[in-house]
Amino acid sequence: MKEITSREKILNRIRNASMTKSEPPSANIDFDKPVYVNSTESADITFAQEFSRLKGKFIYCENEKELSANLSGLITERKWDSVSCPDPEFRKWFEALGITIEESPDKSFNCGAVITGCEYLIARTGSILISSAQDKGRQHFITPDTHIVVGYISQVVNDIKDGLARMKERYGNDMPSMISLVSGPSRTADIEKTLVMGAHGPKELFVFLTED
Repeated sequence: MKEITSREKILNRIRNASMTKSEPPSANIDFDKPVYVNSTESADITFAQEFSRLKGKFIYCENEKELSANLSGLITERKWDSVSCPDPEFRKWFEALGITIEESPDKSFNCGAVITGCEYLIARTGSILISSAQDKGRQHFITPDTHIVVGYISQVVNDIKDGLARMKERYGNDMPSMISLVSGPSRTADIEKTLVMGAHGPKELFVFLTED
């Protein structure tokens, strides 16, 4: 009897496998099941932890009075002569505190910092969800050396899909033309594998999170 070679054994196995129909491994996948395990911490604590891991600077405020005091203290500490703030509601606070708000787009590039709101804060990734629907939403997120984001507890969501779902509820068929995620200060390590901060945007990123 002729001995079967190793090559023939492999070919026989391939031939038998091709003749046997089996259930595809992806047939029973539950696409609605979450990919990631939810954190045991609350969403705001998870956001603070993840955001800090990305070299962001997180400040919690119990109310808007404390928020105003903390922002004023930061501006005084950094000796910023003026800040840029496209949001009209925030401008009222800062002007009441005697903080100079620069509204001219040409001069806003020279301000110490820009203060903006956000759409949502994503807990799992520590990211900030922004859009072009915000005041000057395409310009102010990339021009300053320091970007300060003011957010509220109600804007913290668990995952990206939750933030996008809420945006769809809010805007309906008139969704913003630009939706983006900011995950920590701008940085790159493309040049000789050396980490460079502020390569394509702000060197510093603050989030002041307050109760509604």
